[in-house]
Amino acid sequence: MLRTCSVCGGIHEEDKMCKRLYNKKIDTKAVSFRNSYDWRIKRTQIRVRDMFLCQVCLKEKHDTNFKYNHNHVQIHHIIPIEEDFSKRLDDNNLICLCSYHHRLAEDGIISCEELKQIIQEKE
Repeated sequence: MLRTCSVCGGIHEEDKMCKRLYNKKIDTKAVSFRNSYDWRIKRTQIRVRDMFLCQVCLKEKHDTNFKYNHNHVQIHHIIPIEEDFSKRLDDNNLICLCSYHHRLAEDGIISCEELKQIIQEKE
C-alpha cells in the first residue's frame, strides 16, 4: 500500500523507510531558554511595559502603516541570545515589535543603536 511520507512529502510503500533523514532540531541554550518559565514571565512583563504595541510603529519609522500596531507583537532581543547569553532577561535588551519590524531588526535594517535609543526614551 502506498502512503504519503511525513519526511519528504513523497509517496512510498508503507513498509519502506524514506531515504531522507529527519531534520533534527539543534538543542542549544537559546532554544532551551525560549521554552523556559523565566522567559514566559519576562516576555509578558515587556509586553505590559510596552503596552502591547510595536515601539517602532509608535515612532512612525521604517515604513510604518499603523501607528498603534498590536498585531502579532513579538519580543525582540536587541543583542541576540547567541551573542550574549547574560543579557537574555535584561529589560534594556528587550523591545516589543510587530512581525514586520521584528524581521527588519533581525536582518539588521533597523540598527541595535536605534532600538536602544527607543528604549532609553521610554525611561
